[in-house]
Parts: sequence; C-alpha cells; structure tokens
Amino acid sequence: MDPEVTVLAQSAGTTLVTLMATDAWHQVRDGITQLWRRTQPERAETVAVELEAGREDVLAAAAADDQETLDELRLQWQGLVRRLLVARPAAVEELRALLDQLDPGGSAARQITQHATASGQARVYQAGRDQHIAER
Repeated sequence: MDPEVTVLAQSAGTTLVTLMATDAWHQVRDGITQLWRRTQPERAETVAVELEAGREDVLAAAAADDQETLDELRLQWQGLVRRLLVARPAAVEELRALLDQLDPGGSAARQITQHATASGQARVYQAGRDQHIAER
C-alpha cells in the first residue's frame, strides 16, 4: 500500500471525527458527501447516512469523554477513506484539497512520526517544527 494514501486516510479520519463536533459539521458533511458522489456515486447516500450517525456518536462520546469510542470512529473513517483512495486513486488530490479547505491549519489532524537510530558517539536531533541547537 502507498504510504501517502495511508497517511492521508489517517489525517482524513482524524479531521472528520474532530470536526464532526464543531460548527464546521455541515461543511464537513457536504464536502465528504460530494467527494463520494463524484468518485463512488453508488455509495454516496450510504456515506451520507454514516456521516449523520457518526456525528451523533461523536457528540455522545465527546460529552461522555469517551476517548475509546472517538478512537474507534477515527479508525472507521480512516478505513472508509483508505478504501475510497485505493479504489479511486484520482481522489487523492481532491481529498487533500477538501481537507485543506475544512481544516486550513491542519490543527485537527496534525500527526508527526519520527524514527531515528544512533550508535557510538552519534547524536540525533529531531523536532516536529522549529529547532534551535546551540552547541559550544
């Protein structure tokens, strides 16, 4: 599987679930439903129903501070989006544009993964953003 598709699906799942509990809900619902209508029209209505049900679940889980349910919902949407992108690779750019529109700063889905290996006298410096190193 293409790692880019996996990361994009993870970002989409996280962004969708996060924004389902915000004032951006209608924009999220409309944007995702339209994406499915253009790429898999036969599944668009099912996805619209799943979005509505998902929002109810997100609101209930957020009110109860139920992180396990929120995590499950993120995984559910990650899977749905990943399957869409695998079936319709042309949807990658459209989804990326939609996510940028829904969450311009990427605040809902910022995820950074870093891996490093050092041995001997080696040093590893990693940062998710700015890093300033002043060695003397």
